[in-house]
Amino acid sequence: MADIARLTEVIEPEAKALGFELVRVKMTSSEAGDGDRALQVMAEDPATGQLIIDQCAALSRRISDRLDALEADGEVIVEGAYHLEVSSPGIDRPLTRPNDFSDWSGHEAKISMDKAWDKQRNYKGELKGLEDGMAVIEDAKAGEVRLPLSKIHAAKLVLTDALIAATQPLDTSGAEDIVEDTTTDEEKADD
Repeated sequence: MADIARLTEVIEPEAKALGFELVRVKMTSSEAGDGDRALQVMAEDPATGQLIIDQCAALSRRISDRLDALEADGEVIVEGAYHLEVSSPGIDRPLTRPNDFSDWSGHEAKISMDKAWDKQRNYKGELKGLEDGMAVIEDAKAGEVRLPLSKIHAAKLVLTDALIAATQPLDTSGAEDIVEDTTTDEEKADD
């Protein structure tokens, strides 16, 4: 599998060069077991908390160019075939950075721990923020709980009316102009 820490180290400067903040880098495999793998990069424009299509395309080009340059220099970070997916975090975004827990305080979240913490593995309730490196959540069952960030397996916001109201509308301008390139790699090589 790919070295996510190294990928992050390579991708983050590319995002920053465009004025974006990296939210998450993740390598996934197809559930069908067909070997289809994706390098998923999630980033946001700090001014809007999202990326529009043109921004995703610009970041995708920068990442592809950087990974190609490293490979040309002999460093292969991701072995084998994969495709690159660059996206905005969306409304029910993952909470991956410490500031996410304070920035989205007051909204409902789901947090799954690596293993049971305080006799529970999954928590859901109002996010209260971040205190001393601990995510604070008002869990429906356990009450107010402090969870160490280092032990969190996954965390994300829950789509609620309050979250929708607090989130700027997504900008879909340019979506109708996307043209899918159906040229195969062999056809590109022949050009």
